[in-house]
Amino acid sequence: MIAHIKGKIIYKSPESVVVDVSGVGYEVYIPLSTYYKLPDTEEYISLNTYTHIREDALQLYGFLTQREKEIFQLLISVSGVGPKLARNILSGIPAEDLISAISSGDIARLRSIPGVGGKTAERLVLELKDKMRKAIREHGEGVGVPAEKGKEDSLYRDVFSALINLGYKGPVADKAIEGVRKVYTGVTTFEALLKESLKVLAHG
Repeated sequence: MIAHIKGKIIYKSPESVVVDVSGVGYEVYIPLSTYYKLPDTEEYISLNTYTHIREDALQLYGFLTQREKEIFQLLISVSGVGPKLARNILSGIPAEDLISAISSGDIARLRSIPGVGGKTAERLVLELKDKMRKAIREHGEGVGVPAEKGKEDSLYRDVFSALINLGYKGPVADKAIEGVRKVYTGVTTFEALLKESLKVLAHG
């Protein structure tokens, strides 16, 4: 099983990235959370990978953080959830929000994720609730959106959650977002604010 891959990006899209490893190009399927943080083509990347083997294919799924890979593996352990749906779930909701929704039994939040119906949402809660609560106990310190800002500003909340999902600490994510907003007052979309915040973080 290929558990990790490191090489040069020769192609990337919101669905997958092709990584050149010693002259061999590996196509790795990725969630949007990973795509948003990928460097440019011709630059190098390191991904945690999960190898999915079928009778007619061998597919790689990649993640920038080990935590996201572990959540992906928990998702595909659920009856009726395959790798493609698990990737779509991680693309449709930040990992920490997913953990919170499952651990609290928030069926409505889960059903709002593209591709997740009522029965799938119920199975996610039934089979993963205890495991997600354990994840909160193990990683919960410093995780989550500051309550006041989360209530008042949904854009802040979504971008903050995305940065936490990508492995940044709460205070660091908060500083980056607020820094962008002070300089670029016209940033009003999730994609734009996330992109600019990642630029700030990349430059320290």
